[in-house]
Amino acid sequence: MPELNLILFGPPGAGKGTQAERLERDFQLPFISTGDMLRGNVKNETDLGKKAKQFMDAGDLVPDDLIVAMAGERLQHKDAQDGFILDGFPRTLEQAGALDKQLSGVGRRVTAALLIDVPDDDVIRRLSGRRMCVKSGHNYHVEFDPPKHEGVCDQDGSRLVQRDDDKPEVIENRLKVYHEQTEPLVEHYDEQGLMRRIDGTRPAAEVNDHIRAVIATLRLEEDV
Repeated sequence: MPELNLILFGPPGAGKGTQAERLERDFQLPFISTGDMLRGNVKNETDLGKKAKQFMDAGDLVPDDLIVAMAGERLQHKDAQDGFILDGFPRTLEQAGALDKQLSGVGRRVTAALLIDVPDDDVIRRLSGRRMCVKSGHNYHVEFDPPKHEGVCDQDGSRLVQRDDDKPEVIENRLKVYHEQTEPLVEHYDEQGLMRRIDGTRPAAEVNDHIRAVIATLRLEEDV
């Protein structure tokens, strides 16, 4: 397999960031997220960044054509020539089609789409239990990683709070948006035979082992 071009899917709280960091380290691949692309272009004041900033400052979504252009430019970087890990892109069927076209135009293709699958109830449990200290941002979880004293940070004694986007009603809305956007993409990559489902309810190390096994199988299939 000459290159490893991966797309990560999964609901908020599925652990995509954790798995992306491990894959980045294991396979020496760049992890490319929509947020990083946007922030990088805005910070560097590229032409695309200036256009995107106008929408962001107005509180509007950045249009597909700008996101697609940023992704196309980023995938041409030297560090992405042997493969990449995408998170947050593609987010729509139109973006997926544009990515397929961009890659095929330079003789490349998506190797696999990895869906880290976690039921909604588990997502709500994971995210709604998170707490952060107001002073330094140290993170806890009321169930999985509680502080020694309820509501107090072990490290600096400051108050622990729940972020607004971790409140159950907000999480439910984020999940609604995720399902509306992602399910068509899952079907898209399923039809291409590229979708691989990973049980995201297992410990992070086991999820990583499963992903590595999937990639090993893909490489064997390529060599047959």
